[in-house]
Amino acid sequence: MNASILTSWPEFRELAGLDEEPLGLFYTDQEPSEGFSPRPGRLPTRGKEIKGAIDWQEVFGGFSCALGHIWRARKKRIAAYFSSEQFGCPGGAFWMGFMKPQTDAIMHYISTGIPNWMDGELYCDSPDTIKQIFEYVDPRPAPRKYCVVKPIGQFAGDETPELVMVFTRPEALCGLHQLATFVTGDPEVVMSPWSAACGGLAAWPLHYLSKGQTKAVIGGWDPSARKFFQTDELSFTIPYPMFVEMLARGRESFLTTKTWQTVKKKIARSRNAWRAPRENTRA
Repeated sequence: MNASILTSWPEFRELAGLDEEPLGLFYTDQEPSEGFSPRPGRLPTRGKEIKGAIDWQEVFGGFSCALGHIWRARKKRIAAYFSSEQFGCPGGAFWMGFMKPQTDAIMHYISTGIPNWMDGELYCDSPDTIKQIFEYVDPRPAPRKYCVVKPIGQFAGDETPELVMVFTRPEALCGLHQLATFVTGDPEVVMSPWSAACGGLAAWPLHYLSKGQTKAVIGGWDPSARKFFQTDELSFTIPYPMFVEMLARGRESFLTTKTWQTVKKKIARSRNAWRAPRENTRA
């Protein structure tokens, strides 16, 4: 990563009213020397499902949400990483590009469930709807063995994040939202599609890039993953080049106006209301 990014981040953090160092996501063949990852497991693929070769009790017994590992990585300022063996849950494996198509069982689980076997989460009204969404987003196959998420300050000189994610509350999020249009000129640059929380961090931003569209993605709406977010917190994920542009041009924007100073007072009140410690602020 360019060293100038790390030196310019603290000033931007203060300007934008952000509390926490962003995380960068990238794919690599090098397993991190330390960090949080799910326990190894056998990937429950659609091919195995057709053959009746999946032990679903084992799959659900070893369930481990990707956001839980990322939450721990945020708190400890260390990496979270995933692979086709260390995937944690079939949903995470799908959204991070380690497995597709998704199994019928999981599509039923997300929607209506299966009578006399499992209750559904009812996030969509039918497995067919889920299938259509999954075929549309079509997560990019993982280009390397590991998907790694870690604080940007821990990127080596020869490492560059593909995506950058910020976790924050709406008072500060409004600044990132507006700045995204300031640096791109696109009034529809910020998207917020239906997704699992890990899909909003990985699959959807990469989906737009695959179509030649540079988009920011607001995520964190997944009720199943809300326990791994602070109260009222959402995620904001952007391609790395947009992050660089936002840091470079922040002082040209509304972030230096009296209007934004008024918002920063609300950011301070929000911080105090939730007793949010200013931790993990150094890149």
